[in-house]
Parts: sequence; structure tokens; C-alpha cells
Amino acid sequence: MPAPDELKFRVAEQGDAQAIAALHAGSWQRHYRGAYTDAFLDDEVPGFLLELWTSRLASYDPRARTVLAELDQAGDGSRLVGMAHTVLGNDPAWGALLDNLHVVYGLKRQGVGTRLMSLTAKAVLAEEPVSGLYLWVLEQNVNAQAFYNARGGTCVERRDAPPPGGETVRLNGKPRCFRYAWPDPSKLV
Repeated sequence: MPAPDELKFRVAEQGDAQAIAALHAGSWQRHYRGAYTDAFLDDEVPGFLLELWTSRLASYDPRARTVLAELDQAGDGSRLVGMAHTVLGNDPAWGALLDNLHVVYGLKRQGVGTRLMSLTAKAVLAEEPVSGLYLWVLEQNVNAQAFYNARGGTCVERRDAPPPGGETVRLNGKPRCFRYAWPDPSKLV
């Protein structure tokens, strides 16, 4: 586990788009295989996600919150090891959407994801004290589901996974996803 003084958290900035996209792409390539086509994951995902993150961070969105986790590397600056992107007030019934939560593979189960979820909950509660928090997770991503269950999330819905960018050719068959919800995000703090 990284020492507390080695791990830093901050709000994402426009110049972080490339590092966030690379982290996000690596996570999808590792965990979304089978749900998304290999051609999409191997050939398109880096550019697809770079475009997404460049657009997201290009201008201020009052409803968006993106928190980064960085690990200080003695004398070499820091490197991005995790991120959480949340959209406040996304759903009238479920509240804020935790749209992305990714941690580099080598640091999973080291507390980075738990800290990111806690900071996400704090951001939601600071802006919308009565809001819930929810996310979608692919059915095949059982490790993520175990993580969300361990943090008090409840699986409340199952549906077909939406295709990335609306392109059904990027899917393998009809993958399913689950909605996990925290009606009271303060339990994550």
C-alpha cells in the first residue's frame, strides 16, 4: 500500500486529458474484454478516450467532478494511478452518476479506489446533500462488483450495456450491466 504521504489527490485539469485517457484505456482493455470487441479495445479505445477526455476537460462543467489520485515518485514527480469522474444531478431518482472509477492494475486493493469513492461522496454531498450516488458496472466485471458490494452498494437494476459512442459494432453480442446505488453516499465517507 502506498504511504499516505506518497498518494495525493487533486481535481483534474485540462492538461490531464492524455494521462487520464491512457489510464482509462488500460482499464477497459483489461476488464472489458469479451463485452467490447477486441478491434475496438485494441485499435480504437486510446483515441476514442483521448477525444472523450479532451472534450470533458476543455471547458468547465458545473455538474462534473473529476478527482485524480497520483503517486509521488521520489525525484521523478508523480504519476496518475487512479481517477473518478462524477456527474452531479444526473438522474432525478438515483442522483449523481459515478461515470468512471479506474485504478491502475498494480495498485488495486491498496485503498486507492476506496479513497476515490470517499472523495466522490464528499463532493456529491457538498453540492447536493440529499443526493444519492449510483454507477453502472459490466456484468462480467465481478471484481468491481465485489468492491462495490464491500462499500455498501446495492445492485438495483440490470439492463443491456450501452455501446461505446452509440456504436453497436463495438459490442460483442449483448453484454449486460448492473446499476449499483448508494441512496446515502455519506456511508462512503
